[in-house]
Amino acid sequence: MTVVLMKPGREKPVRQRHPWVFSGAVARIEGAPADGDLVEVRAADGSFLARGYLNRASQIVVRLLTWDPEEPVDAAFWRRRLERAIQGRAALAADPTTTAYRLVHAEADGLPGLIVDRYGDWLVLQALTLGIERRKGELARRLAELVEGVAGVYERSDVDVRAKEGLEPATGPLWGEPPPDRLVIRENGFRFWVDLRRGHKTGFYLDQRENRARLPPFCADAEVLNAFAYTGAFAVYAAAGGAARIVNLDTSGEALALAREQMALNGFHRPQDEYVEGDAFQVLRRYRDAGHTFDVIILDPPKFAFSRRHLERASRGYKDINWLGMRLLRPGGILFTFSCSGLVSEDLFQKILFAAALDAGREVQIVGRLGQGSDHPILLTFPESAYLKGFICRVG
Repeated sequence: MTVVLMKPGREKPVRQRHPWVFSGAVARIEGAPADGDLVEVRAADGSFLARGYLNRASQIVVRLLTWDPEEPVDAAFWRRRLERAIQGRAALAADPTTTAYRLVHAEADGLPGLIVDRYGDWLVLQALTLGIERRKGELARRLAELVEGVAGVYERSDVDVRAKEGLEPATGPLWGEPPPDRLVIRENGFRFWVDLRRGHKTGFYLDQRENRARLPPFCADAEVLNAFAYTGAFAVYAAAGGAARIVNLDTSGEALALAREQMALNGFHRPQDEYVEGDAFQVLRRYRDAGHTFDVIILDPPKFAFSRRHLERASRGYKDINWLGMRLLRPGGILFTFSCSGLVSEDLFQKILFAAALDAGREVQIVGRLGQGSDHPILLTFPESAYLKGFICRVG
């Protein structure tokens, strides 16, 4: 097997089981492997460190799979890793009130570059790296064997991160039947339309399942603003909690149309609600200028920080939108606020909220901490797997 030799003193992260080897830490690559091939990573003294797959087109030149010199990366390896990930979601699989959840969470499940989400009878696969791209057909077949009741495995590898691996976007069936244009999933007993072919991410924001469940107790008789609403999942939970009025705000009219359908699908007739198409920053400023206020505001914006050079601008964006949210809340109001930018740590996000509260002139208490669901586990040796963080704040 080809050897990737590390520079002296650069092996510490690998010994600590971080699954990425950056190009700057590599002294040389012995032999002439093809990108996507399996390689052995060795310290400068030649001692074995780990084994993974290579991609010289990426800054992350090796994604590590095993630190056991006796463990071959063969068909049995991929099967064991998939079985372990599936078993880790056994409680969700047995829950009839929830039919959609993450089945494989990439590095956090020991499978770098592989995302698999379950939506009822369909699995949606994302191949984010060249190593997974080369093996996605085999993995799709293996998943179909291991997951009971699967009608098809559909690929949604239409994400920007593939460009960093030298890959083009890819979508389409990998195994079995393609999914219908839309299907209904269940989450905590609620029902939602999802579009697996064209929807955001793999069709739905599955990582917010546990956070949505915490919203209803705050919503009785409340006026709720659901900013960055997408297809209105938070709004369905707010309605279930007895919200008096809900304003769903999103840039996509198509998503808002589906948000209306979600309400009807769950048996809610709510002519008092509003569906506002527009930029959240601009609309919230208009609400501020007009004196509109709310009892509960949900801020779940898209990712602002895509690289470290974007971090300062992203922090300003998070501060601005939360400052606006705090200004629009009535005394004692509740703010559910999130960041899905992995580069924005929970500590930094809390500091951003502190600055926003000072500028808004509001006394803000944290009454709850939020994060990604248990089906999106965080690997302690891979802190980058902790990307979604949020707070429930009471704004005085």
